[in-house]
Amino acid sequence: MSPLRIAHRSREPRPYKQVLLAAVAVGTIAASAACAHAASPVSSTPVAANSSASSAGTAASDVRLGYFANVTHTTAIVGVAKDFFAQKLAGAKLETQIFNAGPDEMTALLGGKLDAAYVGPSSALNAWVKSKGGLVIVAGAENAGAELVVSSKINAPADLKGKTLASPQLGNTQDVALRYWLKQQGYTTDQQGGGDVKITPTDNATSLTLFEAGKIDGAWVPEPWASRLVVEGKGHVLVDEKSLWPNSQFATTNLVVSTSFLQAHPQSVKALIEGQIAANAWVSANSADAAKLVNSTIKSLTGKSLKDPVITRAWTEENVTNDPEASSLQTSLDHAVSDGLLKQTPLNGIYDLTLLNQALTDAGQPTVSAAGLGNQ
Repeated sequence: MSPLRIAHRSREPRPYKQVLLAAVAVGTIAASAACAHAASPVSSTPVAANSSASSAGTAASDVRLGYFANVTHTTAIVGVAKDFFAQKLAGAKLETQIFNAGPDEMTALLGGKLDAAYVGPSSALNAWVKSKGGLVIVAGAENAGAELVVSSKINAPADLKGKTLASPQLGNTQDVALRYWLKQQGYTTDQQGGGDVKITPTDNATSLTLFEAGKIDGAWVPEPWASRLVVEGKGHVLVDEKSLWPNSQFATTNLVVSTSFLQAHPQSVKALIEGQIAANAWVSANSADAAKLVNSTIKSLTGKSLKDPVITRAWTEENVTNDPEASSLQTSLDHAVSDGLLKQTPLNGIYDLTLLNQALTDAGQPTVSAAGLGNQ
């Protein structure tokens, strides 16, 4: 098999050309329950957005990080696999755990079993609202990379009535997007799998199996699962989520930390962010090596490597970024409210980009902001 050589698009403004890769961390994935230290209780007081994170506190002796084995978590995957996080943490033990979808990951974070996590904005938002500020978004990670892929018998939204679609998990970022889009098409859905179109929250690997067997009619999923449904499942794209957003830009993955961890260990949070910035720079400069990393690491965790056409397609569907794309979060909240998953609430305090901007300045890169929410 010849090496993959795929040019990846970038979007401006960017301090360097972005290249998307899918790679999954190699090595031991430590279960959160086996972590060496007990977590601090989750605080109910949010950190003020863009206010200075405390310079007090100590460096953590170990950091527990959650993320997914998805292309949409490229930043985390590379940061772990290439030791960018470990290098910046300077001796602190990095423990990682892989999740299928955001709600379960946020339960672990708020339950004190994770300190930080890469997660979709809807899951972070839902957890932030329900915990009354128990987490903070401190950086972006990925932009775009989600699609509704359906079977050949579906050629238009009108063909969906009575059909069954999958999403990764109830209330996760893709689930919220799917429910909102269906509502705009005039369909009803409910959280029990009823309505005009049935939505069955299903883990991504199972969704592919069910789709190939004809037991579901499609799925709204992130990469590389959308590309796997197209290439392996012989499906086609009914909705590319990029088409639903201004300038095709929307946050897919952010870095969040528990509020208590940020308050106690700002140095460690900044180290994670510095590792992320280094990881994204490596993604930009090493696409061929990154492509090789994709198959070997995904296979090590899932037992199956991605086919070249899957990686080739997924590679062009999203971008790595340090910007959290804050302007898209209010829209995500509005969609979740429309779906009946959340109540409307002010978003003051959900971002603290102080440490990110310090790290970007240190790296000679432009800073970012939470502008666009209106209250940040």
